[in-house]
Amino acid sequence: MMRLLFITLLVSLPVLAQNLMEERIWKVSPRKKSIFLDSGVFHHNSQTKNSGITSIRSSATPGQGYERVVIDFNTATIPKIYGHISNKEQKISVDFFETNIVTSQPQLKSSKNVKTIDFINVDGKSITMDLTLKNKASFDVFFLENPGRLVIDIR
Repeated sequence: MMRLLFITLLVSLPVLAQNLMEERIWKVSPRKKSIFLDSGVFHHNSQTKNSGITSIRSSATPGQGYERVVIDFNTATIPKIYGHISNKEQKISVDFFETNIVTSQPQLKSSKNVKTIDFINVDGKSITMDLTLKNKASFDVFFLENPGRLVIDIR
């Protein structure tokens, strides 16, 4: 019985994995590009260690056509990140490496597009953030420095 369960699990894992050959992959830049994508993988390779998430906030300015979500860090630059946009799941997931949460669990006060935000402590050294949306959306992701901020524009 245990062997059958193990084989079933082993066979089903590839179904749950991301197929990176079908995903658009891009490097996050330090400036806004105004290129909104509704799926794909993004990353930023940073040497920043011991970074802390201090807050998360959002704003929407009428006429701009998007909502901005900002994740603030207590370091001058953002940590190493790996993110995935899933239009099918209406979710964006971001892994922050060598990062912890400095304050109590950060939450958005109110958001036009974000349904829920969850932070998961992976191994004591990394944090995964899942941003679940109310509707399908597209994203522009970039970062700012001094202090480090990851900016996610949602349209």
